[in-house]
Amino acid sequence: MFKAAIIGAGAISSLHLQALAEMNEIEAVAIADIDEERARKASAQHPVRAYADYRRMVEIERPDIVVITLPHHLHKECAIWCARSGCHILLEKPMAIDVEACDEIIKTVGESRIKLMVGHTQHYFAENRIAKEIIQSGRLGKLVMINDVRHVDYYSPNRPDWFFESAKSGGGIAMNLGSHSIDKIQWLTDSRIVQVKASVSHYGAKGDIEGSVTAWVQTDRGVPCTISQSGYGGVNRDETEIVFTEGMLKLSTGAGLWIGQSGEYRSVEAPQEAPPFVLQYRDLLSSIRTDVNPECSGEYSRSVVAAVQAIYASHRSGQEVVVLHQR
Repeated sequence: MFKAAIIGAGAISSLHLQALAEMNEIEAVAIADIDEERARKASAQHPVRAYADYRRMVEIERPDIVVITLPHHLHKECAIWCARSGCHILLEKPMAIDVEACDEIIKTVGESRIKLMVGHTQHYFAENRIAKEIIQSGRLGKLVMINDVRHVDYYSPNRPDWFFESAKSGGGIAMNLGSHSIDKIQWLTDSRIVQVKASVSHYGAKGDIEGSVTAWVQTDRGVPCTISQSGYGGVNRDETEIVFTEGMLKLSTGAGLWIGQSGEYRSVEAPQEAPPFVLQYRDLLSSIRTDVNPECSGEYSRSVVAAVQAIYASHRSGQEVVVLHQR
């Protein structure tokens, strides 16, 4: 039985605790948050111990796995400390606020001989997995383009204040939700984004982060894609259109998948699977047991951060930007 401890008692920590409660191979033993009352509230809903200091928690509980759900700017320091303490790590996305921080984490993880998985959950939704199988099968012909659209009320009062400070979040909707789009495109196409031309806007009522992004990106397989995201309200939308020479897919992650041919869409039935967070933990366990890096490794997750940084660089320069990846 593996022991897991959560660092950060924000909203997403409850999804991790719920997933761990459904697993036989991992037991959640503790949760830490600088706001000890928030940690206590989380521990009251699940049979775990509460701490105000994650270092003390790790030293006392000696978990095999730590789950880091802190504000983005704290990812590097926490991940490096936990890796040096010998803990395997599940780190919420984005991996860090810039590629330099990603590189420091990757270096320490390699030296510490532990496994790091970054929480790119797009890999674990049933609709997404079927869409990837269809792309790989070639049954709809050659992949022509991908258009990914997301509209949400990003400035919701329920969102913690640190999300609106770029020094803490690394950016706004492009960093937080755009990471999902970049990951989805790269994973679906087994590729990396290598070119970006983008524009962002800053019309939000608070903070110094962008509230929208429009980006044209191209993968190293030559597939052009668009990313369009707005956080100014309106009507929520989360849809990925995948266009082939002989048809198309309409993907709504977590909601459904449709094949479009001969002028109409028909629904594709998704098989019953474990929840995405449970599947994520199963992959991490497999990585630990087989001593093979997970699909969402530090190196892969760095590529997502690099593409987000290229979006910002393109907006600042007004030019197309080449995304530089590690070799």
